[in-house]
Amino acid sequence: MQRSPANLRYVSASATREWVSAWQAGEVVALVRHTERCDRSTNTCLGPADGITQVGSVAAASVGRGFELLGLEKTELFSSPLTRTMQTAHYMLGHDAVAQEWLETCGPTIRDEMVAHKTPGQNMILVTHSGCIADFERQTGYPRAVAAEYGSAVLTRIDAQGQLKVIGIMNPEGWQHMNK
Repeated sequence: MQRSPANLRYVSASATREWVSAWQAGEVVALVRHTERCDRSTNTCLGPADGITQVGSVAAASVGRGFELLGLEKTELFSSPLTRTMQTAHYMLGHDAVAQEWLETCGPTIRDEMVAHKTPGQNMILVTHSGCIADFERQTGYPRAVAAEYGSAVLTRIDAQGQLKVIGIMNPEGWQHMNK
């Protein structure tokens, strides 16, 4: 059993084409961890202590550019209601996300919640927390996954029949190496 989903920066060109094609079809859900927290950093904060740092805003914008390269025409943006996730979403895509309580609490239902909230033909970007990503990974067969780093994304595919498959992880620096 794999410890963590595949790092998408290092997968084959054909594997990349496959998941990019799933994105273009509106079948992808990306669970994105918020960027650097103020209360765990000495970097300059962008407001309240429960928000993100200036460094975090730059990282979020970089992750957002990766999603923009894929195309955002068929994409819904949701976030945990906490300040750090809402700020991350805003700096990623330049607008506010729709707050969803289930992206804060997560637990044993996160996988089912993702499937239930997925609109056919629409990608979803879900800005959430490392604990929620860990909950999701445990529920999908990665019981000892490496902790999600700030700004990393776990990409999954949910097909028209509601079947979920983990595609892999894209860490923040991986987006810079993406070729469409």
